Amino acid sequence: MTGAYRKIVEVLEGKTVSPPPVWLMRQAGRYLPEYRETRAAAGSFLDLCYTPDLAVEVTLQPIRRYGFDAAILFSDILVIPDALHRNVRFVQGEGPQMDPIDVAGIQGLKSEGVIAHLAPVMETVRRLRRELPEETTLLGFCGAPWTVATYMIAGHGTPDQAPARLFAYRHPEAFEKLLSLLAEISAEYLVAQIDAGADAVQIFDSWAGVLGEKEFEAYAVKPVARMIEIIRRQRPQAKIIAFAKGAGLNLKSYRQKTGADAIGLDWSVPLSFAVELQKDGPVQGNLDPMRVVAGGKSLEDGIDAILDKLGNGPLIFNLGHGITPEANPDHVRQLIERVRGANA
Repeated sequence: MTGAYRKIVEVLEGKTVSPPPVWLMRQAGRYLPEYRETRAAAGSFLDLCYTPDLAVEVTLQPIRRYGFDAAILFSDILVIPDALHRNVRFVQGEGPQMDPIDVAGIQGLKSEGVIAHLAPVMETVRRLRRELPEETTLLGFCGAPWTVATYMIAGHGTPDQAPARLFAYRHPEAFEKLLSLLAEISAEYLVAQIDAGADAVQIFDSWAGVLGEKEFEAYAVKPVARMIEIIRRQRPQAKIIAFAKGAGLNLKSYRQKTGADAIGLDWSVPLSFAVELQKDGPVQGNLDPMRVVAGGKSLEDGIDAILDKLGNGPLIFNLGHGITPEANPDHVRQLIERVRGANA
């Protein structure tokens, strides 16, 4: 990082910035007409992720339109299983699919060549850092091992990730091997993004909320802690956000056990609990994405409640999950103006 003042990095260092910096998960996406145009021209979704010209363009689109305080690399959490040759494809109307993995498949996984396969992503990061405004934080990311493993085992998304949970109970050694491999590969992937120019990185554990207490410790905490240990050993100053969606009370010790600088909060986290979590360090979140769809007073009330409770401490304002395709772009502008104007 240069000497530029990047507000999100300041927050990740534990400082309070007023008004808080803001970015939105999935801020580059289908709610924007310019994204839909680029996506149509790309061919497949993976082509969009692996073509630096296009990935840079869609990453920059919401920055040009709204001036968010951070740009997050446009990619997907499933580029890791794609690099592991799991035949990943994105089917219109059905979402991501891949060849389901079994015990023998896990035993045969090789980490060699994964980072080389992802070289186009690093080229995108390098170009983004050159093209972004100096004051804009560049975020890299990957999926957490548990969440990536759920897709690898089922071969697709499921409502409660029962296939992965059942697999873990039936084949604990193989499942632990899969999580360990994913942790090591994902950590190296994030180190490569940091070296390419990312100011900070986020680890998405989108399916942490389906786990019981013991399983959360084994499948969500332990692998992410391993990732952060590997990253920090190589890049001690790395700034890391960990987002365990739906984790509820398990968030109480999540920061301490994983070593993350900041924790992301989904919209189900009560603000009274969020205040307690913020006493231990920066938090990110946690507006309900449906308030952005609704707009108007419901959007403003949601924003104001978060700023009232969390705005006097280290906060990155964000949604509690990704912005949805039906969101009105004008409502996103309303959000930005409300956050930035509240303490102006």
